[in-house]
Amino acid sequence: MKYPTRLSDAAHILIFIYLNPKSDLSSSAIATSIQTHPSYVRQLMSALKKANLLETKQGATNPKLHRPLEQISLLDVYRAVEGDKPLLHQDTHTNPECGVGVQIQLSLKDCFEQVQKKAEKEMEHITLKTVLELFQQKVEMEI
Repeated sequence: MKYPTRLSDAAHILIFIYLNPKSDLSSSAIATSIQTHPSYVRQLMSALKKANLLETKQGATNPKLHRPLEQISLLDVYRAVEGDKPLLHQDTHTNPECGVGVQIQLSLKDCFEQVQKKAEKEMEHITLKTVLELFQQKVEMEI
């Protein structure tokens, strides 16, 4: 099973742009850092631009953050690339004839909604500045 990485990839893109303002910031260059395809990077950058997190100009390779890092939360990035998709997903293909199959999914739905609310509240307080500070601590530990 493949796990969704849109949030982590979008945060990667924003931090990469912030750290490399004078470098080649083409979708190809960013895709090399993420080890993905440039079209995927363009798709994420488009979503970030629509959410007013990123400034880009067609044909130019110098995107910029629209707001300072401390004003961009992980929740902002999550909503930009995932919209209203939940973090956790139910199995909707259980046997409708099974008393457990139907009721367990409805019960899990309630629990998953509770987790979603708590996760969003936490993500609202984690900014890209926090992510960058943690990144810098890890880089310094390697030196």
